[in-house]
Amino acid sequence: MSQVVLSSAYFPNIQYISKFLAHDDIIIDIYEHYSKQTYRNRCNILSANGILPLIVPVKKNYHCLIKDIEIDYSERWQKTHERAILSAYKNSPFYEYYIDEFIIFFQKKEKYLYDLNNQILNKILDILRIEKKYSFSGDFILSDDILNYRETISPKASKNKPDPYFKSYPYIQVFSEKIEFIPNLSILDLIFMHGPMSKEFIKKSMLIK
Repeated sequence: MSQVVLSSAYFPNIQYISKFLAHDDIIIDIYEHYSKQTYRNRCNILSANGILPLIVPVKKNYHCLIKDIEIDYSERWQKTHERAILSAYKNSPFYEYYIDEFIIFFQKKEKYLYDLNNQILNKILDILRIEKKYSFSGDFILSDDILNYRETISPKASKNKPDPYFKSYPYIQVFSEKIEFIPNLSILDLIFMHGPMSKEFIKKSMLIK
């Protein structure tokens, strides 16, 4: 398939991960300017009360490139995220099986956001057995001849444009008995619920084979 450019993402959603199955040439742009209120430093999980955003605080970032964004540890956000994930998924079928794979990201302190995101992405691809290499940009990528998902995979409804290559495939979620299916959450939601079958659910969401 054609070349694709993605932003860096914290515990990326299912749509984001699907690009690693759909395309062979994937570039993560670390020379774009940081944007607030995006998946670059946040993800959405499912709590008993609905969607819960987990946000990584960053140091002041005026006109700063993604590669230079530093994580702010003045807040105890790691403990907050760890507890939120425990509360949300402790009763899910595969929580105990996979939580140790992720707990390290709430214990060590990476200086740069993109380093943390990259390590998380590598772990996710390993768990899902997606053997797909990707590269980082050496400069800002102009998107005339490339599929650009840097802004369209977004938590903001106004920016999250329809993706002709992706449609969320419903699966059982941890609070399905009382909450209607919520699509395209962090990949954590799918992994904790469906474990080794997660990759198959991603494939069912892809509109290109």
